[in-house]
Amino acid sequence: MTLKVEFQFDFGSPNAYLAEVAIPGIEQRTGVKFTYVPVLLGGIYKATGNMSPFDSLRGIKNKPEYQALETRRFIRRHNITKFQPNPFFPVNTLMLMRGAVAAEFEGVFEPYFRAAYHHMWEEPKKMDDPEIFRSAFAASGIDVGRLMVRAQQDDVKKRLIDSTNDAVNRGAFGSPTFFVGQEMFFGKDQLRDVEDSIMEQIGQAASKKS
Repeated sequence: MTLKVEFQFDFGSPNAYLAEVAIPGIEQRTGVKFTYVPVLLGGIYKATGNMSPFDSLRGIKNKPEYQALETRRFIRRHNITKFQPNPFFPVNTLMLMRGAVAAEFEGVFEPYFRAAYHHMWEEPKKMDDPEIFRSAFAASGIDVGRLMVRAQQDDVKKRLIDSTNDAVNRGAFGSPTFFVGQEMFFGKDQLRDVEDSIMEQIGQAASKKS
């Protein structure tokens, strides 16, 4: 049985962007491909009573500065060169995430995913503004009109709701969340443990076969 490794993401999370940059290296070292699962971070927060670091760190002495230091360390460690803070953060990502599900159904997930991250965290824009949203994706060669029509259909909406609820039911409370089989890991700083878990579970499976 193939080990399933999931990356549950919302485009609105800068930490999910940073984590995703490191995923290809893990895939190369382990030989395991990650499954990318769109979830709605606002829905997860509502279901769990959680809030974004943007809100939870407000007014706390020293912790935001330390979090920023950890982010700089992560960026250096993984040689991330394109990341830019989005001046419009936080951004309502409902359109973006429905678009990601629609892109999955339409077989254009990869170009849509890359364009969304580009316009959120590399050349940041206010991606919850419908006009900016459309012009950004059009500039990236995405047939955004077709995807937005698809994104309003019930099966797309249901898939996003179901994926979000499933994440919560399995223990998620934010993004990025990773599942290695049944093991959950939260946050970009857990990627080393994610990789260790992948190798451990691969080894266990090989031992059972021998």
